[in-house]
Amino acid sequence: MEHVVAALTAFLVVAPMELPDKTFVATLVLSTRYRGLPVWLGVVAAFGVQCLLAVLAGTLLAQLPDRLVHGIAATLFLIGAVVLVRGARGADAAQAEQEHEYAAKIKGSKHGWRAAAASFVVLFTAEWGDLSQVFTANLVASGAPPVGVFAGAWAALATVSGAAVLLGRWLLRRIRPSLVRYLAAAVCLVLAVATLVGVFGAG
Repeated sequence: MEHVVAALTAFLVVAPMELPDKTFVATLVLSTRYRGLPVWLGVVAAFGVQCLLAVLAGTLLAQLPDRLVHGIAATLFLIGAVVLVRGARGADAAQAEQEHEYAAKIKGSKHGWRAAAASFVVLFTAEWGDLSQVFTANLVASGAPPVGVFAGAWAALATVSGAAVLLGRWLLRRIRPSLVRYLAAAVCLVLAVATLVGVFGAG
């Protein structure tokens, strides 16, 4: 049950951060140049590696004293909420800018494994330091089961990228990035409070 809760928490934290974010936009642009399935497979593979590394980083952080780890985790959740709220104001304009940026990077026509490999490289190099990675590591460091966090975070990223491939343009016309960021900020704030309650409750 603990693993299921961790997976659901990771999914609920990561999905709003990435829908629609640069991950979504990059996948959408890739799917306009290459066939959808190879793009999705390449993107999901890149996310799998990144989620694994984030979980490993969180596992290392968890070796620190409990109060320190929870204090760091709560601080990062709070910082993430602030970053998301501040970024929400210009999110709608940033989306169009990101789309042009990725379109300029993706050149030529590729098929099959070449399209998958190109998609892997684009997402793997673009997503380092993303908030979703920070919070994946943060959840593990806070004591959530690594396997559950990995499964939830990876599932969230796979779902968002799948939505970008299948429904990208339709979703962009109907979802305001600013609203999604405000919702993600609210989730981060709830997690920060819950972490702080855990720290003081343990005391």
